[in-house]
Amino acid sequence: MTKKCIYCKSEIHDDRSLDVCNRCGTGVWGEKMFNAILQNMENAKDKGDLCNSNLSLSEPPSKVGNSRISFM
Repeated sequence: MTKKCIYCKSEIHDDRSLDVCNRCGTGVWGEKMFNAILQNMENAKDKGDLCNSNLSLSEPPSKVGNSRISFM
């Protein structure tokens, strides 16, 4: 599965921890901040601190675990 930039939809590496290409990331946050964000995201990924938001749940989050969030 190929990942795409959330802004311009260009293809990016599958192993990238942030779904933003270099061009858009630099345009949105500036070069220095984008590089810091990328580095911090990669460090968190290496430690296992990132949560994959693309997981599909069979039940709404309100019924998973002891969550107090309720959905209408």
